[in-house]
Amino acid sequence: MEKGHTKIWKINDVNDQAIEEAAAFLKAGKLVAFPTETVYGLGADARNEQAVSEIFKAKGRPEDNPLIVHVGDKSSVDPWIKDIPDHAEKLMRTFWPGPLTIILPVGKGLARNVTAGLETVGVRVPDHPVGRALLQEAKIPVAAPSANRSGRPSPTSAEHVRMDLDDRIAGILDGGTTGVGVESTVIDCSLPTPMILRPGGVTRAAIEQVIGAVEVAGSLEKNEPPRSPGMKYKHYAPETDVWLVRDNEKIIELADQLKNEGQKVGFLVSNELATEHELDELFQLGSRDHLEEVSQNLYRRLREIDTRDVDIVLAESFSTDGIGEALMNRLERAATEIK
Repeated sequence: MEKGHTKIWKINDVNDQAIEEAAAFLKAGKLVAFPTETVYGLGADARNEQAVSEIFKAKGRPEDNPLIVHVGDKSSVDPWIKDIPDHAEKLMRTFWPGPLTIILPVGKGLARNVTAGLETVGVRVPDHPVGRALLQEAKIPVAAPSANRSGRPSPTSAEHVRMDLDDRIAGILDGGTTGVGVESTVIDCSLPTPMILRPGGVTRAAIEQVIGAVEVAGSLEKNEPPRSPGMKYKHYAPETDVWLVRDNEKIIELADQLKNEGQKVGFLVSNELATEHELDELFQLGSRDHLEEVSQNLYRRLREIDTRDVDIVLAESFSTDGIGEALMNRLERAATEIK
């Protein structure tokens, strides 16, 4: 099936012939969006500088923002990396395939624009049957940021990809809705003490159980190049203003104030807050007691905001325990203001 000039393959079986066709597209230097267990990625042959440049063009992505390289299994990482230290090996054995990106010293053969000129590269093995089948069929390293226009909420369905990138890319492998809902954790293992650069689907606590204490990156200094996606630029935002409210007790008071000023107010909140106050214009995320569910729903709800007639959306704050750290990281980067 085709919409616009982007081919869309609906995948029901990983042995589907569409996997072969999509892999052939990648090897021919074309852009193909595909599902991972986190969000949909926009893939290009990571060895092909022109193909990689088309990712930046299609997304409107700043060229100093490095890309993550995806491969079908751990052995496929070795040709592109100079050195894999012991702590990185332990993480690979424990969390791959899965939502963990590991930054390592880059070897030879990858396009220079994949790393944005850095001497390191992020690599991961995704844990989605369709995504892994594509990578194993293509047998090439695939550079793949999220398959959305730069700054927009990341896509958790093929329809989200189509909305942002139809006519801009060659194809979309529709493997259904993704699971984790927020991007992979990024950890820099090129440093003496590993450092988490972006929280994500694997928690800091889980990592430290495997390799001991790690550091967490702070804010970038002015003019400092990002070492990982998600460190520098505004991300995940709808066009409508989103105000993240630190004190959830003040959401209703702030909403009343805005309504008195003539603003149409929406609410990006938990089931509990929605039930307690019987809110209108509601974008419900899930239970505070199940942050995995809230994370899975986040990008879908952020995308829904622009389909409703609201001026400002007030967003609830959540615990930073476990995956809540990644959840709050995404909400902070999506927010126009933090109250």
